[in-house]
This record gives sequence, structure tokens and C-alpha cells, in this order.
Amino acid sequence: MTTMPSRTLSVRIERRWSEAYEFLAAPENFPRWASGLCSAIEPLQDDLWLARTPQGALRVRFSPRNPFGVLDHDVLPDDAPAIHIPLRLIVNRDGCELQLTLLRQPEMDDATFERDAQWVMKDLQAIKTLLEA
Repeated sequence: MTTMPSRTLSVRIERRWSEAYEFLAAPENFPRWASGLCSAIEPLQDDLWLARTPQGALRVRFSPRNPFGVLDHDVLPDDAPAIHIPLRLIVNRDGCELQLTLLRQPEMDDATFERDAQWVMKDLQAIKTLLEA
């Protein structure tokens, strides 16, 4: 059994959990804050979306809406294994906390993993700013 190194990054958001979840659960809102995932996204078929990512056009599958705050998504490259991105929204008193667990992919070196972690924090700060405005 093998596990990948990981890092969980989070941001507290001064917005009701239910309001934040409604916004975050809609894939069409991802380009407004998730620059690491996409600059544009459109429905493709069934539960798949086509995202314009920094690596080019990629298919993405989002978790179905649920009462638990699970906002996971899988990036599905044509020529590589799926990349699972665990994302959780947790109630924190009157607000919430958004947590993304960055899983280090097998081909990533230390510098790339650190750069991805910084990019994730930038995106988490962007959603905080957007939802608190």
C-alpha cells in the first residue's frame, strides 16, 4: 500500500455555510476563484465538464451536491490517471472553513509541490474575498 504526501490548506470564511456551499457547489462559479483549476468551464455531458486549465482543455467531474460539504472534483487528463482534489466546506460557528487537501502527484518534485500549494492558497484567498464581499 502506498500513499502520497499531502498538505491540507484552509481558509476561514465569514459567510454562512449554506450560502458558501451553494456558490461553491456550482461548477460554473469555479472560474471566478479557482485559477489553478480553470479560467472557463462548460458542461460537456452527464456529470462531466470541460475546463480550460493552465495545462489546456481537461475534463472535470464534480461530486454531486450533498449535505456534508463535500466539494471534491476529479481532473481527468486523456493520457494520465485522474487527479483527485478533495475539497471540504465545514461549518465554523456562523461562518465556515474551506479546506483543500493537495495530494502530491508521483511526478512532482518539491518545488512543484510547493508552487502548487502557494497557488491553492491564492485561490482560497480569492474565494474568501469573493464570498465576504
